[in-house]
Amino acid sequence: MKLISWNVNGVRAVSKKGFREWLIKESPDILCLQETKASEYQLENAIKLIPGYESYWCIGKRPGYSGVAVYMKVKPLSVNYGFGMDESFDNEGRILISELQDFNLLNIYFPNGQKDDERLRYKLAFYDATLKYCESLRKKGRELVICGDYNTAHNEIDLARPKDNENVSGFLRIERDWMDKFEAHGYIDTFRKMNPDKAGVYSWWSVRTAARERNVGWRLDYFYVSPGLWKRVIKAGIMSDVTGSDHCPVLLEIE
Repeated sequence: MKLISWNVNGVRAVSKKGFREWLIKESPDILCLQETKASEYQLENAIKLIPGYESYWCIGKRPGYSGVAVYMKVKPLSVNYGFGMDESFDNEGRILISELQDFNLLNIYFPNGQKDDERLRYKLAFYDATLKYCESLRKKGRELVICGDYNTAHNEIDLARPKDNENVSGFLRIERDWMDKFEAHGYIDTFRKMNPDKAGVYSWWSVRTAARERNVGWRLDYFYVSPGLWKRVIKAGIMSDVTGSDHCPVLLEIE
């Protein structure tokens, strides 16, 4: 099974840059999108209806903001739009959870904490809610794939200029501590597990400084899996050659 996750920074924008053709050619079993930035009435059939796929869209209450989506070749057993624990998390359209036969897939667009202290607290609370929800599923015996834009580079190897960004949200120690806690509960960063020493590989670059051309980037996009799925992981990668957004897609292949 081939899974791809991509923060498209606006699905209508990326659709004008060959998104539909790219998806048909790449042909993943599952494609997860973050930051779709589209209301229901803005989703044209060319975006929603792609041959061979069913698509599911979680749209926030604020127009043109956030949003996640999943394209699937396999029909899920169920789909949930949010954690169902706190409306402040669910209302922003950041969470889409699909129950498949062998695992639950969580497609999440985690908050950005750079705006102010209040937004950073929201991000950290969202992180804790994610861990709580994941643990509740594992207690039911479910294996998990948790993908999306986590909006944090975990370790120094995960961004080009760690020293310059120690006091910037996205690389704050308190954010990275949660990533440590997440992994302490057994969740596995598939790319880093398969590539423990691979540096200079990122999934986001600032568009304001031509950072992508210079590869001054951050690794913000992840596929995490619960421990029981790790033995089935075949490949984990970063598709840095794919353009159309300030993020590039990330890849997971499992048996």
